[in-house]
Amino acid sequence: MDSFFNLFDPSCDSCHNGNTIDSLEHHDYCLPPEPQAGNIEYKLKIVNPSKQRFEHLVTQMKWRLREGQGEAIYEIGVEDNGVLTGLSNNDMKDSLQTLKQMAVKLGATTTTLRERILDNGRCVTEVLVRKVGKKESVTTSIQYKIPKSKVPDDQDNIEIRIAVLGNADAGKSTLLGVLTQGNLDNGRGRARLNMFRHLHEIQSGRTSSISHEILGFNSEGTPVNYSYSELMTAEEICDASTKLVTFLDLAGHKKYIHTTIQGLSGYSPHHAMLVISSAAGAVGMTREHLTIATALNVPFFIVITKIDLVDSRKTLESLETLLKCVGSRRVPLFVKNIDDVITAGANQLKGNVVPIFCVSSVTGEGLDLLLKFLHVLPPGVSAKECDRLEQESPEFQVDENFRAGDVGQVLGGLLVKGVVSEGSQMQIGPLKNGTFKPVTIKSIQRNRVPCRMVRAGQSAAICLEDSPEGIRNGMVLLSRDVEASGSLYFQASVSVIYHERVICRGFESTVHIGNIRQTAVIIAIFESSYLQVNERKSVLFKFKNYPEHVRVGQRLLFRSGMSKGTGEITQIFPVSEM
Repeated sequence: MDSFFNLFDPSCDSCHNGNTIDSLEHHDYCLPPEPQAGNIEYKLKIVNPSKQRFEHLVTQMKWRLREGQGEAIYEIGVEDNGVLTGLSNNDMKDSLQTLKQMAVKLGATTTTLRERILDNGRCVTEVLVRKVGKKESVTTSIQYKIPKSKVPDDQDNIEIRIAVLGNADAGKSTLLGVLTQGNLDNGRGRARLNMFRHLHEIQSGRTSSISHEILGFNSEGTPVNYSYSELMTAEEICDASTKLVTFLDLAGHKKYIHTTIQGLSGYSPHHAMLVISSAAGAVGMTREHLTIATALNVPFFIVITKIDLVDSRKTLESLETLLKCVGSRRVPLFVKNIDDVITAGANQLKGNVVPIFCVSSVTGEGLDLLLKFLHVLPPGVSAKECDRLEQESPEFQVDENFRAGDVGQVLGGLLVKGVVSEGSQMQIGPLKNGTFKPVTIKSIQRNRVPCRMVRAGQSAAICLEDSPEGIRNGMVLLSRDVEASGSLYFQASVSVIYHERVICRGFESTVHIGNIRQTAVIIAIFESSYLQVNERKSVLFKFKNYPEHVRVGQRLLFRSGMSKGTGEITQIFPVSEM
């Protein structure tokens, strides 16, 4: 989802002066010209169109929805060149009615995001058009149930993955518990109990693993969580939602930093939510998490919790310095009302604007604005990119594996390319000798719901019909048509973010490449004998333990103690060719 209310105009000097976007009154009568591509459409008015004109408008809406992966923004009362002309009340009412009829014909709904009254007395309206999922009922009755035996061909939701970062005891799990369970916390951590996966997490109150939680929104923007109706299940949440937000609850303690990086790197989240306690401020691992998210180019927003205990103004003041340290031209946007929410959602993918929310998991203050923001948050991948990835040969990254009783071997992870369905003939590897073994997909689940197909960019749990010994995290599932082999050696162009000791030949560090996490040794540094901060050099690495499946162009992050750096793989050396 995108929008042009209160956006930065590259041609306007006023947009580049100062560090806040509290108001942009100089844009009251002019927006950027209508983009030819994307999911934004300007319409001056659509009153009583002819049948032929109506069909043309429907076709145009269909294309805009496809560009936005099921979401489109219509600016009514705006000319194609961006001039805000506005409409009278009657013309606006008729235009919105026509827009609704267009949406209904495509199986979509319309939601008015906001209205603006111009100085001439006319109004401009911003409308969200969202495609209704195949499984969503037209009614949002809380009695809505689905057959337990139903296995959908594909879960047709708009899906967004959000990594939840922040220091230990910042209230990450508690906040997720409140959002996904629909009940406020009692002030003693009751809401977070459902987020924990292990007994020691419940006893210590600290997350040590990656847990997945879902929050849905129906076509009207109402949150769909476990309290949406009586005894709501994950299957019913997915079925009643047109948009699904998957939260990756990551560990905040320093001893689990490798697990946190694994979640950021392996699951490729579209956005990151940095949670900061107003009682403690930006301390501990907060800066570390923010640096890593920035290095991996993950757009982020900030949520300040526990505002019922401490005044958040001091924390807000310290955030400006923090954002300047992380990157240049980071603009804090303190969200105070619905208009700020829409502006924040529109600018989230721009990279220079950081929305900041203040919430309380006990009193519920600020949660309505955060939920509205999650409702309008845009997907991180364009429709064209999704289509391109789906046409490629499938590649499924294994982030976790386990055996479940009589079910057999189960793999959890992300499908980065292609389309996989039940019965697909695949190969898994690399094994210790760098080879791949044939396997067959027995069944698939997404968001704890059985389905028959998973597409590029979706996370899933896959059950194998026959599996070899030695399966581990970091492996991949590939099509049998692909000639695959693991690599021990790879070359990358890297730059150091920070180092506490000299990085030279023989330096060992933990390397993160997608779902891969393994110790690697620097074998050679070309054109130099050591690495320095902010210098880009070509480096030859060797995995220390076993071969991995890596590709040219993949991003990597290496870390040892306080030393860290990023880079991109430029060449691989398969075991089969050595």
